[in-house]
Amino acid sequence: MDSIAIQGGAQLFGEIPVSGAKNSAIKLMAASILTDQPLLLTNMPRLADTRFLGQLLRQFGIEVTERDGADGQESLFHAQTLTSTFAPYDLVRQMRASFNVLGPLLARTGEAKVSLPGGCTIGARPVDLHLQALTALGAEIELEEGYVTAKAPSGLKGAEIEFPFVSVGATEHALLAAVLAQGTTVLRRAAREPEIGDLARCLTAMGAKIEGIDTDVLTITGVSSLTGTTWSVIPDRIEMGSYAVAAAMAGGEVRLTKARADLIGALTDKMIEAGVEVSPTDDGVLIKRDPKVRLKAVDVETAIYPGFATDLQAQFMALMTTAEGVSTVRETIFENRFMHVPELARLGAEISVHAGEARVHGVETLHGAQVMATDLRASMCLIIAGLVAEGETTVGRVYHLDRGFERLEQKLGACGAEIRRIKGHSEGME
Repeated sequence: MDSIAIQGGAQLFGEIPVSGAKNSAIKLMAASILTDQPLLLTNMPRLADTRFLGQLLRQFGIEVTERDGADGQESLFHAQTLTSTFAPYDLVRQMRASFNVLGPLLARTGEAKVSLPGGCTIGARPVDLHLQALTALGAEIELEEGYVTAKAPSGLKGAEIEFPFVSVGATEHALLAAVLAQGTTVLRRAAREPEIGDLARCLTAMGAKIEGIDTDVLTITGVSSLTGTTWSVIPDRIEMGSYAVAAAMAGGEVRLTKARADLIGALTDKMIEAGVEVSPTDDGVLIKRDPKVRLKAVDVETAIYPGFATDLQAQFMALMTTAEGVSTVRETIFENRFMHVPELARLGAEISVHAGEARVHGVETLHGAQVMATDLRASMCLIIAGLVAEGETTVGRVYHLDRGFERLEQKLGACGAEIRRIKGHSEGME
């Protein structure tokens, strides 16, 4: 497996272009199943996750073409004829979001067989709400030997669905299925993440009828078919936030371009509170910090959007490891999402964990060491800590990182970070 080595101590100066949002792109890719016409997605990230889903879409007979466009990378999906509705374990296990092909397959063809998902081990994240929503839409569902077999021989029917709690995946999945259902579907307690709004707007451009976008009540009036369209993927707010924290950690001045400051307001508010200079720009955000001035410890608590994103919790914890004072980090979204703490401790961080709360006692200096990534966001957390750790930090198992960060070494290296990839033996996802 590859690893990444960072020599700590370099400040960052320059520009980092933010890629298209992984969590939006993969759901937009799934939307291509819903139409027999071409769907062109621009501002596409090139990541392990999009590659995995592209392989799965090809399994269904969908033509997938990746190319360079006038405004960056783009991908063309053409599901003129679906030759299969079977999603095997070997493909679905590599990325849990690929489970969301179930609804579109069912909506378009009336049947599908999809493996239960895999992905990062940061909590149970069951798919019960997904299946309950599809059942409410009229799907007949059976679970057998790790597979979901679903049928809707007469098509899906609109329904009133109230989620027991906010679920991004279930909201997206129900939305993807409901756009071709007969009648009206109402989704209550729907998630409001920007990626869901991006999906809903793309579906609307394809001919779907969706009201209440960006609210917690979505009303979908089913249509008989969708058309193709061209759609630009929104900027990746998690990548944007991660690089903002990296710039704050290392010190210097970094301009994040092709970005939207409004997508990370909960994070930048906390960064400003800690002593980082944050300024919105025409196409992103500017991060400035004098590394001679120590940051202040501030508390954070993860919450559903527009609250502090759980996917930025590990990165912000890294920032707090060298802040002055004691900060409390509360995780309310996923259990098991403090697995990066023992690795930060190897770098000299002082962190105590009790249930869903971590107390970070800021230290003046971190020290380089060999550490191991446990999941996607923890990987970036360790990279960020390595930027200031004295000596060299080596982060192992970075295949996690490759699932969500595109050209990371090049982007940080262009701003002065001393970072390099060490090639190793290839190994698949676990």
